[in-house]
Amino acid sequence: MNVLNTFKTVVICLSAVLLISCSAPNVEHYKNTSPNFDFKTFFSGNLKAYGVVQDFKGELTRKLVVDMNATWDGNEGVIEEDFVYDDGETQKRIWKITLNNDNSLTGTAADVIGTAKGKSDGSVFHWNYDVALPYEGSTLEVNFDDWMYLVTQSRLINRTSIVKFGVEVGEVTLVIEKI
Repeated sequence: MNVLNTFKTVVICLSAVLLISCSAPNVEHYKNTSPNFDFKTFFSGNLKAYGVVQDFKGELTRKLVVDMNATWDGNEGVIEEDFVYDDGETQKRIWKITLNNDNSLTGTAADVIGTAKGKSDGSVFHWNYDVALPYEGSTLEVNFDDWMYLVTQSRLINRTSIVKFGVEVGEVTLVIEKI
């Protein structure tokens, strides 16, 4: 009987986790918010980001600065990101972005597994993608759940949940500004 009760408890807990994860807002929830977030307009030219990385307990693990340059040819864009972490590590990511007429976009980069997919509505942009993240001399495949909130036409706040096996293992928070 003990095994059956344990099994029921596990099923109830897993069901609760699934229900909670399904209740997260979608980008359309922000339809009537302002200022209006236009991805191509914001991510054009030079930008700079300042941020922190936190572990699953919310403890600060790293600080970073990112220099970005974004260029466009019609609805095809390239965003070059140069990361510098407080421990001296550097990283480069080059995004190739395609904008669609319905405010959605797709993106690829060398460390992104498959294709990133996103959409904006109102003052918010959301996208999701898998990354081969360098970790302790190897790589770890994780999911990045990225939410960008446009605060002014020249500044946004970006919150990224880093997820492995459906559990948040870290978080990145950035303030990105046009320069």
